[in-house]
Amino acid sequence: MRVLARVEAAMLNQTGYLFQWSPVCLAVGIGLYFSLRFEPAWMVYAGLVAVIAICLGLVRWLPSGWAALTTGGALIAAGFILAGARAHTVAEPVLSWRYYGPVEGRIVAMDRSASDALRITLDRVRVGDVPGDRRPQRVRLSLHGDARSLVPGQRIMTTAYLSPPQGPVEPGGFDFRRHAWFQRLGAVGYTRVPVLIAAPPQPEGIRITAWRMAISHHVRTILPGEIGGFAAAVTTGDRSGMGQETLKSLRASNLAHLLAISGLHMGLLTGFVYLMCRLLFSTIPALALRLHVRKLAAVCAMFAATIYLLLSGGNVATERAFVMASVMLMAILIDRRAISLRAVAVAALIVLILRPESLLSPGFQMSFAATTALVAVFGALRDIGPMPGPKWLKPVAGLLMSSAIAGFATAPIGAAHFNTLSHYGLLANMLSVPVMGMVVVPSAVVAAMLSPFGLEMVPLAVMGLGLEWILAVSQWVSGFDGAQGYVVSPPHPVLPLIALGGLWLALWQGRARWVGMAPMAVALMLWGQGNRPEILVADSGGLVGVMTEQGRALSKKRGSGFVATVWLENDGDGADQLQAASRWPHDSGTIQRYDWQGIEVLHITGKRAARGFSACNADQIVISAVALQLSGGCEIFDPKRLMATGSLSLSGGKITTSKEAMGDRLWSPNTSGNRYTKQF
Repeated sequence: MRVLARVEAAMLNQTGYLFQWSPVCLAVGIGLYFSLRFEPAWMVYAGLVAVIAICLGLVRWLPSGWAALTTGGALIAAGFILAGARAHTVAEPVLSWRYYGPVEGRIVAMDRSASDALRITLDRVRVGDVPGDRRPQRVRLSLHGDARSLVPGQRIMTTAYLSPPQGPVEPGGFDFRRHAWFQRLGAVGYTRVPVLIAAPPQPEGIRITAWRMAISHHVRTILPGEIGGFAAAVTTGDRSGMGQETLKSLRASNLAHLLAISGLHMGLLTGFVYLMCRLLFSTIPALALRLHVRKLAAVCAMFAATIYLLLSGGNVATERAFVMASVMLMAILIDRRAISLRAVAVAALIVLILRPESLLSPGFQMSFAATTALVAVFGALRDIGPMPGPKWLKPVAGLLMSSAIAGFATAPIGAAHFNTLSHYGLLANMLSVPVMGMVVVPSAVVAAMLSPFGLEMVPLAVMGLGLEWILAVSQWVSGFDGAQGYVVSPPHPVLPLIALGGLWLALWQGRARWVGMAPMAVALMLWGQGNRPEILVADSGGLVGVMTEQGRALSKKRGSGFVATVWLENDGDGADQLQAASRWPHDSGTIQRYDWQGIEVLHITGKRAARGFSACNADQIVISAVALQLSGGCEIFDPKRLMATGSLSLSGGKITTSKEAMGDRLWSPNTSGNRYTKQF
C-alpha cells in the first residue's frame, strides 16, 4: 500500500503537467501496433475499444493521480487503434509479381533517385491487361535519358519493368514495403525506352502540384545550376534540380536539414511575416489603436504558412511543421504562451492522429526531439532569470545554444537512421542558419510578393547569394579530414529507450526527472554491444557480404549497388563496394567460397558458372542469382527460393529470413506460409 500511495503522490505532484504526456502515450500505442509480427484480428480492436470505455468510465471514480494513469492507458489503446485504422484505410492493390510490358498513367510527382535518375510517380495507371482489382493505384518509374518535356498532369505511356516494392535488404532492416504501403505505391520500376506523351496535362486533383512545378521551373530559369535547384527545393520542395554531389556535401556538413521544408523553414517564414506585419500595423494608428496588432499579425503569419504548405507539396515534414506553427500562432490569438511544451504536445497529437505512421519516420523523431529539447531548456533558463553579459552577445549565445541543443537532441536519431555523424556540423550550422534566416527566407517572401508584378528577379538574386554561401560552407566543411564519421546501426530497443529517457528528462517535474538518464545509459550500452550479422545475402541472390577482420567483404565489385551501400552503412563502414569487394578472402572468380563454422558458403554469379555447377554436398550452402538444378543435399537459395524468403542473415549458426523478421502484415503478407529458420 505504501508503494501505491507513493505512486499516487508522484502523479499528484505532476498536476498541470500531465497533458504533455498525452502524445507520448498515443505514440506508445502506435509503436506497439507497428512492432507486431502479425496483423491483429478484429477481436483485438474490439477488446481495445472496451478497454478505452472501461478506462474512461473509471476516470470519474478514481482519485486524480490514478485517473491520470487510467487516461494514459486509454490513450495507448487509442494509438494502437488509430495505427490499425490508418493502415487499413490506405490499403490499395500491390503488384505481386515481376512485370515487363506497357505502362500508362498520369504524372503526379517528380523527384530524383539515389542514383540521380529522374523519377516520376503515376496515378490512374494501366498496366497491360492487369484487371482493375489487382492494378496498383500508384506506380513509380525511374527514367533514363532526357525527360525535360515532362510536367505533372501529363498522361504518358512507356514500356517498363515493374516489381513489388522491395523488402528489407537484410532481416530486421528498413522495410520499404511498409513505407510504400502508406504512400499507396503499388509497384516500382524503371524504363530504358523513351516516354511518350499520350495526353496533355490533366490538372484535375493536382492543380497545386502543377503550380508548384511551374514555380520551380521559373526559379531554376532565373537561378540556373545547383543554386537554382537549391532555391527550388527550399521554396517548392522540388529537389529534382539538385545533383548527388551537392546532396552529399550537405549531408556530410549536417546541412541537409536546410533542404527539407520543415520546422526551421516554417518557423523562419512565419516569424518573419509576423514581425513585418506587426511592425507595419503598428505604424497605422487606425489599426494600432483599435485592434490587437499582434493577433492581426498572427493571422497574416498563419495565412502565409498555409500558402507555404500548399506551395511545398504538403509532404509529411511540412504538414508537421505547419501544425506546430499553427498551434503556436493560435496560442497568440487566444492569449496563451505561444512557445511551450503544451503547444508542442498539441502539435504532436494532431500529427499522430492524422498520420500515425509518421512516428516511424526520422523527420518526425528529429523534429519533435529538437523542438522539445529547445523549449524545455530555454524554458528552464527563463525561469532562472536573464542571461548575464552585454546585450549584443545574447543573440550570438542564443544561436550557439540553439544549435548545440538541437544537435545534441537529434544526433542519436540521425546516427541510428543514417549511420553518420557530422563532426563539424555545429560550425556549418553556425555559419549557415543565420544566412538562411536573415537572407534566404526574407528574400523568398519578398520575391513571392513581387512576382505578380514581374519584379521577383532582384530578391531571387539576393536569395541566390545566400544559398551560394550555404553551398560554399557545406563544401568547405565536408572537405575537412574526418568531417563525417560512421556509426553501426543500433539494436531495435535503442531508439525507444533514448526517447523515453529524453522525454522523462524534459517532461517530468522535480528531481525524479534525472531518472531519465538510466534508460539512455542502457541504450548506449546496448548500442555499443550490438553485433552485426556474420553473413548477409541479398534477396535477388546477386550479392553476399561476409564479416571479416577488415570489415564486411562483398562477393562482387559491381551490381546490387543499393544493397551493398546499405549493408556497409549499417555496419558503420565508410568503404565503397569496390573497396569492400577487395576484402573477400581467396577470390575465386565466378564462384566465391567462404567457410562459415564448418559450412562452405558458395556464391555463384552468372549463367555460365551456374551451368558448370551441377552437384553439391550436404555441408554447403549455395546462393545464386540464377535458377539452379543441383544434385546433393545442400541448402540452395536461388531466385525462386529467395522470393519466398527475402534477404537472409547467417549468424550464430542460424539462418534468418526477412519474411520471418517481418511477420505477416498488411504490407508484407506471408502468402507462402514460409517461416524458415534453420540451426546449424
